[in-house]
Amino acid sequence: MGARTVLIEADRMGGDCLHTGCVPSKSLIAAAAVAGTIREAGRFGIRTTAPEVDFAAVGRHLHEVIAAIAPHDSEARFEGLGVTVIRARGRFLATDRVGAGEREVRARRFVIATGSRPAVPPVTGLEKVDFLTSDTIFELTERPGHLLVLGAGPVGCELAQAFRRLGAEVSLFDLGPILPGEDPELVAPLRERLLAERIALFERVRVLRAEPGPALVVAAEGGERRVPGTHLLVAAGRRPAIEDLGLEEAGVRHGPEGIPVDRRMRTSNRRVYAIGDVVAGAPRFTHAAAYEAGIVLRNALLRLPVRAGLGLVPRVVYTEPQIAGIGLTETEAEARGERCEVIRVPFTENDRARTERAEEGLIKLVIGRRGRILGAGLVGSRVDDLMAPIAMAVQQGARASALAGLLLPYPTRSEIVKRAAGRYYEPLLFGRGMRRLVRFLSWLG
Repeated sequence: MGARTVLIEADRMGGDCLHTGCVPSKSLIAAAAVAGTIREAGRFGIRTTAPEVDFAAVGRHLHEVIAAIAPHDSEARFEGLGVTVIRARGRFLATDRVGAGEREVRARRFVIATGSRPAVPPVTGLEKVDFLTSDTIFELTERPGHLLVLGAGPVGCELAQAFRRLGAEVSLFDLGPILPGEDPELVAPLRERLLAERIALFERVRVLRAEPGPALVVAAEGGERRVPGTHLLVAAGRRPAIEDLGLEEAGVRHGPEGIPVDRRMRTSNRRVYAIGDVVAGAPRFTHAAAYEAGIVLRNALLRLPVRAGLGLVPRVVYTEPQIAGIGLTETEAEARGERCEVIRVPFTENDRARTERAEEGLIKLVIGRRGRILGAGLVGSRVDDLMAPIAMAVQQGARASALAGLLLPYPTRSEIVKRAAGRYYEPLLFGRGMRRLVRFLSWLG
C-alpha cells in the first residue's frame, strides 16, 4: 500500500499458528480422522482391519504441511514485498522508538502482535514434572502410551480425541465441565462421542497435585485418586506474551489479561496498536487477529475511523463432532433482554447427513425481533464448512429470510441452514391466516 514498513521477529516466521497452533493441530486431527474412518467402515458394509498407526510418519505429515505453508510467511517473501525484516527481539525505548538487536527504529505507528504462550496452572508439583504444552507436543516422535490432558477447553478436547484415535490411552481433566464456554446442549453429543471412544473424562474435579511419572492426583469421593500416565499435556489456556516489551517506556497500559485497546485497536499510546492474542478480552483466534489487522490498516494508513466488531467472531472446536458458533446464544440474548425465538433442527432431517451415516448433532438459530438472526450454534460433522452463510447473515444483521431464500444444491449438509431459517416462517406459511388467504385468492380464479 506504499508505506515504509519494518517487521521485527525474534522467533520463527509464521509464529504460533504455523508452527504450534492451527496448522500442526489440524494436520494431526486430519490424520486421526482417517484412522477413525477406517475403524467405522463397518457401518457402510466395508470390512477392514484395525488401522496400524506409524506415529513417526504422522509427525512427518505434520511437518510436511508446515513446510509447504512456510514460504508464505518467510522472511524472503516479506523482503520481496519491500518490508524491512529485523530478526531480533524488539523492545520499546520510548513512545516513538523501538530497539531491535543493534538497530533502533523510529516510526509514526507501531503494531504489537506478539501473540500468547501456554498458561501453566498453579498445580502443586507441576514444576517437578516434564510436561508437554501445545508448543511442544507436536515434536513427539513416539505415540504416548497414556496421555493425561489437564484442561478440557478447545485445545485439550481436540488433542485428547486426536491422540485417542491414533491409538493412545487418554484421560481428560478439568475443574469444570468440558468446553465450559460453549452451549451445554451442543457439548452433549461431543461428550457422548468422547466416552464412546473410551476417553476417560474427569469433569468437575480438583487436581490436588502432579507427580513425576507423570501422574495426577485428584480429589475424589472418599479421598484421593491417583491417575498415572506416560505423558502429561497441560492445556489450561494461554497468556499474552507481553513480557520485556518495554510497554512502560512506550506508555502502553497493560495487565495480566493483556493490553487494553479501544474499538480502533489503539492502546493508551495512540501511536501504538495491538492485535491478536495480546489484546485483553479479545477472542484468541487467528482469523480474529487477521480481522483486527484490517481495522488497523484502515485506521493507521487511510485515517478511516473504522471500529472492530469483535462480538461477532465465529469460532469452531475441531473435534468430532465439531462445535461451531457465532453471535449470541439463547442465554446471552435473554440476559440482554432480547426477545428471541430459538429454532432447532437435528441433522437427522438432513438427507446428506443420512447418506454419510453422520446424523448426530443439530443447528440452533437464535432469531430476534423481525426475524433478525442474533446468533447460531452447531454441533455435527464438518459444521465448520456451514459457517460462511451464517457468519455473513449475523455480521450483516440479516433476517432469517436471507438464509431461507437461498438456492442450494441437493443433497448437501448446507441445506440444514436453509431449513432452520425456513422453519422460523412455518407458523406464518402454514397458519390459519395463510389458509384463509389462499382460499380467498382461489375464489378469484
